[in-house]
Amino acid sequence: MYYVTICTKNMKRFFGEVINGKMVLNEIGEIVQSEWLKTFEMRPDMNLTMGEYVVMPNHFHAIIGIGKNKYNTTWDYGMPNYGQRADMDARHCVPTSDKSNQGTSKNQFGPQSKNLGSIIRGFKIGVTKNVRLINPDFDWHYRFNDRIIRDDQSHHHISKYIRDNPKNWEGDEFN
Repeated sequence: MYYVTICTKNMKRFFGEVINGKMVLNEIGEIVQSEWLKTFEMRPDMNLTMGEYVVMPNHFHAIIGIGKNKYNTTWDYGMPNYGQRADMDARHCVPTSDKSNQGTSKNQFGPQSKNLGSIIRGFKIGVTKNVRLINPDFDWHYRFNDRIIRDDQSHHHISKYIRDNPKNWEGDEFN
C-alpha cells in the first residue's frame, strides 16, 4: 500500500472549498474524484486496491495498493521468472538487487509502465484533459509524493489523517 499526495501547481485552489469542516467539490473537484475511481476500473490487470482518498481544494490524498500481478512477479532479462516479488519494488517495477545488470544494455530501471508512477501519470493526464475544457489554466505540480505504508498502525494513522483532512483544513500545511 502507498500513501500518495498530488498537489496543484503553485497550490492553486481548483477543486472546491472546505465549508464547516467538509470538502465541497466544485465541477473540477468532481472530475478529480471521477478520474480516481476510473483508475481502478481501467487497470483490473494490476490488482489495485483503493483505500481512503480525499480531494482537497489544492491537493489530493489517497491510499492505493498494488497487489501481486503479472507485471510485478517476474523480471524478464531473458530468464523466465527472474526476480520474484521479493526481489522487486512494485512502486517502480524494478529489481532491487544487483542481478539486474546481467551484461545487457537494457534500461536498468525497467519498463516505466504498470507501476505506481504510471498509475499517477494516467490519473493526472485524465484529470488535466477534462479540466482544461473548463479551465485552460489548470496544471498539476510536476511531481507527486508517495510513501510506502509498512504496517497496520501506519495504515490506520494515514487513513484517519485522510478522513480528517477537511475538518483540519485550517491548520493544514497545504492550506
